[in-house]
Amino acid sequence: MNEFLLARPDAVLRTSGVRESYSDPRQAVAALRAWQQRHTVSPGERHDSPATAPTVIVGALPFDPREPAALWEPETVLHTVGPWRPAALPELPEVRVVAEMPSAAEHVARVTKLVEQLGDPATELRKVVAARSIVLEADAPLEPEVLAAHLLTRHPNAAVYAVDLSAAGLPGETLIGATPEVLVARHGDRVSLHPLAGTLPRRADPADDAAQARELLSSTKNHDEHAFVIDWIRQRLSPVCAELHIPDAPELLSTEQVWHLATPIHGVLRDPSTTALDLALLLHPTPAVNGTPFTAAMDAITTDEPRRGFYGGAVGWCGDDGDGEWVVAIRGGELSADRRTLRASAGGGIVAASDPRAELAETTVKLRTLLSALRCELPND
Repeated sequence: MNEFLLARPDAVLRTSGVRESYSDPRQAVAALRAWQQRHTVSPGERHDSPATAPTVIVGALPFDPREPAALWEPETVLHTVGPWRPAALPELPEVRVVAEMPSAAEHVARVTKLVEQLGDPATELRKVVAARSIVLEADAPLEPEVLAAHLLTRHPNAAVYAVDLSAAGLPGETLIGATPEVLVARHGDRVSLHPLAGTLPRRADPADDAAQARELLSSTKNHDEHAFVIDWIRQRLSPVCAELHIPDAPELLSTEQVWHLATPIHGVLRDPSTTALDLALLLHPTPAVNGTPFTAAMDAITTDEPRRGFYGGAVGWCGDDGDGEWVVAIRGGELSADRRTLRASAGGGIVAASDPRAELAETTVKLRTLLSALRCELPND
């Protein structure tokens, strides 16, 4: 039925049905342009007339921009202010991990090879995001909205999403997760982002946890990793923003599992016709999920990893007025059409100073966002 849910702490957007679908984002952009031209209000025309009824495009972008997107114009749209409050929280079926792709040892070996390559003065690569996946099987079908509700209860400050992937040629499959990262939001001529890069696990002991946060703030390796992302965003947004405000240093952001380096960014558009979808396509995928330089990192990932699909992609919406919000599709997984199999992925930014075993531990911690909601653990975790 092409259902879409994006529940942020301050607002919820949910839709159902489909009027038109777009596997090519350029078609969606063209549709938005046509709506804007068709719905321009002439003098004396009522704003609530059928000719100016608001329309939105919702859906998800894949990690690799060359692959099909899952975007569509829904039949019904409900946009509410405030947090999502699920009416019920049914129990989830038992879930177990049945495969790891690659294995922990293979992931360490791959990261070791990447560190060696990144340390070679002859390479153009500066950073590559290396990811691994796990496959989970459920004893009974997992209902996407129920799983999303469980994620919300554990991560109330995250953006919880559930997106039907049928428009990308994956009928019945659903992308589900709880992400802490805003790719881009556009309201009027104002643009805001909150990129994350640089991570350390949380600690159970408060004193140890505070020390971990201080270590992240002082880590040259993590600051370098974060700087690659900020430089990319500055280069991409400077041509389309008349004003761009980027703090000189990142701040700390915490989730249940990790500390992140984060930088709140704000801008003012040069051209108010630039939509939220335009901005998402301009920025995605950032070095936070890909690496740098863009093409070399993308080639390294698509050569060495299984297809990522929508992990590391983007989820969001864009209205015919150009406003919208897009979040980074991390801390989640893709649910099969029969709702019995879930593939979850997590990655980390690899630079020349990375420690392969620490990078493995980082992916394990990030996978716990979904695993904890499912009451499931990795073998030997």
